[in-house]
Amino acid sequence: MEWFIKASAGAIVVVIVSLFARSKNFYIAGLVPLFPTFTLIAHYTVGIARTPLELKETVLFSMWGVIPYFLYLLVMYTLADKVKMETALTAGIGVWLAAAGVLIMVWNKTA
Repeated sequence: MEWFIKASAGAIVVVIVSLFARSKNFYIAGLVPLFPTFTLIAHYTVGIARTPLELKETVLFSMWGVIPYFLYLLVMYTLADKVKMETALTAGIGVWLAAAGVLIMVWNKTA
């Protein structure tokens, strides 16, 4: 049942994004994924499985996780009108993966 709830939450977000993308307020489609649906699931899961201090560490790491996301958005903004959408998305994902990798390596060395 837990997996069904998580999958349903993801499906609901996809439907909401799609609806906004087709509306006159299409830009709201970029805000919807920022609702902490998956973060809530992750923090709840860690919160019931680990100690409060480990939950706090997870929350702190999540805060630093905004950096790779910001860099993805920066790449998309920069490339959106310069290259094909698929190329911009690929570049954005590549930058996100690289930044997330650096974040994980730094976190593991300092935590």
